[in-house]
Amino acid sequence: MQNDENNSMENLKYEETIEKFIQVMAKNMNLYGITSSVGRLYGVLYFSDEPMTLDDMRNALEMSKTSMSTGVRTLSDMRMVESTFRKGIRKDLYESEEDWYKSFTSLFANRWRHYTETNIEETDETIRELRKIARRTDDEQLKSKIARDIDRLEYARNYYKWLMDFIQLVDSGKIFEYLPRHDEDENSDHDAMD
Repeated sequence: MQNDENNSMENLKYEETIEKFIQVMAKNMNLYGITSSVGRLYGVLYFSDEPMTLDDMRNALEMSKTSMSTGVRTLSDMRMVESTFRKGIRKDLYESEEDWYKSFTSLFANRWRHYTETNIEETDETIRELRKIARRTDDEQLKSKIARDIDRLEYARNYYKWLMDFIQLVDSGKIFEYLPRHDEDENSDHDAMD
């Protein structure tokens, strides 16, 4: 009887500990442009031993099926969740992408590439417009100011081109040649239970 009560207490403590981690993880997902509710969804999927249906997720998180569907789509677009198949189960099943390095590199590359390409286009457009103004004006002071600003913009464009090279390095996975993954933490104590 005492053993059952002790095991029940430990199970409860386990669930509270995992829930606390999921809450912290969900709160910090805004760094990746993910709402905390979608972050909680990812956390629940990550700690689930089995793939989950939308109904399973709704029951675990007490959210609407529509919210679950939107959250799963968001996570799927970010390659943090994928659908899976189990024989005999007709509903869609989902599981988390457990390779966080892969998720991060994909997410980082996709988001940063879009913004960086936009910045390059805007920089080029601004330089073109300033050159047109410089050709049309007789104001030497304005021409001088435009020349300085074009130098600044060319510096910015060079930075954005470097950033595109960095994004390619991340997206291709070559970043791990310079900054290796920590798949096995030598300080890990998961084998030595406290």
